[in-house]
Amino acid sequence: MKIGILGATGYTGMEIIRILAKHPNAEVVYLTSKNFDSQIISDINPHLYGYSEVILENLDIKKAVSMCDVIFSTLPSGYSFEIANLIQGTQKKLIDLGSDFRFDDFEVYKKWYKVDNEINYELYNRVYGLTELYREEVQKAQIIGNPGCYPTSIILGLIPVLKNKLIDTKNIIIDSKSGISGAGHEPKFANLFSECNENVKPYNVNKHRHIPEIEQELSKYGSETHVIFTPQMVPMTRGILSTMYCQLTNEIDIKDIYDLYSEYYNNDYFIRILKPGLYPTTKSVYGSNFCHIGFELDKKSNMLIIMSVIDNLVKGASGQAVQNMNVMLGLSENKGLDLVPVFP
Repeated sequence: MKIGILGATGYTGMEIIRILAKHPNAEVVYLTSKNFDSQIISDINPHLYGYSEVILENLDIKKAVSMCDVIFSTLPSGYSFEIANLIQGTQKKLIDLGSDFRFDDFEVYKKWYKVDNEINYELYNRVYGLTELYREEVQKAQIIGNPGCYPTSIILGLIPVLKNKLIDTKNIIIDSKSGISGAGHEPKFANLFSECNENVKPYNVNKHRHIPEIEQELSKYGSETHVIFTPQMVPMTRGILSTMYCQLTNEIDIKDIYDLYSEYYNNDYFIRILKPGLYPTTKSVYGSNFCHIGFELDKKSNMLIIMSVIDNLVKGASGQAVQNMNVMLGLSENKGLDLVPVFP
């Protein structure tokens, strides 16, 4: 399959190139960058020497559609609608790592992302691309709204107990800590080494753009779900640890929670459930497409504490995008993604 990556020199674009470099069914033929036009990708990113010599180009959406079977877009909000319109009626696929196709209600998207477009979502064969939840729909879709990194870690951690109606859905408290790469590749004052090193920073507390995405998906498993969400930046490069504090509706043993999760994710290659007493760490999934989930109970308050970790650039973005591509193309889900985590 001929692959195009729009926005190839951002962190997620580079990560897609790295993963696809060893994918037996994919050939990257088209890469775009607004800052490095006419330069070879491996000259910009030397870790790709010997793996990709594609020359970067200024964005030409029509050229991307004509050259490529699958297009990965890491562009800002709004760009993917033009791509979606051009691939209508063809066999070409779009996997959007931005926000354009993540929502069921376009008005929610407009409100949170401050866009002026007027788009009828019903015109598109699209699906929210959390593979473990929507595998069958992904297989039939032409357009994937790839989930955000925080929502991926949170939704995977909460769905089993929500589906089995074991927790109160009104006030789920979520504390998520992310590595600095989650803030993107563009230089920003707040991301300077001296600002981030030896520093933990909450930001967008309970007003982060991922909140409606999280609540949209969690609310599909019973009553409307409300979350209190605090994202924090920590001084590491990669990784997300999401800790969810949930009020149980009944008393339950931690072994029963473990058995529930193990059964629910029994057929999901990339989800690993930790035995009671073991807690997930970001290092244990570094550079991989895995999600590790662990638990603890506070019996005095009957609270369940769920801990979920992912690599924000892999399972939280590029790896999940390739996982979705594999499903769309009828390939083995872990093709090109069976990456052993890097440690230490």
